[in-house]
Amino acid sequence: MFEPLSIPFGCVMLYNVVKLKKGVTVEDVELALGEMCNVVKNTYGDDEGGFIGGQVYKFGGFISDEGSFASKHQTEDHISIVTYWKSFEQHEKSHADAAFREKFEALADYANETYEVGYEMLWQGEPEKE
Repeated sequence: MFEPLSIPFGCVMLYNVVKLKKGVTVEDVELALGEMCNVVKNTYGDDEGGFIGGQVYKFGGFISDEGSFASKHQTEDHISIVTYWKSFEQHEKSHADAAFREKFEALADYANETYEVGYEMLWQGEPEKE
């Protein structure tokens, strides 16, 4: 569950932001979030389903002055869900499935906004070993 991910070149990445309602904490959503993530990895984690792996982050409250340019500071409490898929079509098929929809709706009850945007990989790399 806490092992490093190996992300193959050519996959797609979906970035989901779940902005929590005022007064809702990450601890309040942990069960709904965990159940949703388990459905994704256990139901769609094969060649047909296309799920490769994912990560969940909570907003840490810090914003990079060095990496931001003319940005609006997005400081509302939120969770980011990053998932990797073999194709966007497989992602969409999984998210239209009733098993996923039920768990996502339970999480969305704690949110005042969610959005998910997709990216196609252009480059990846890691430090070269000397």
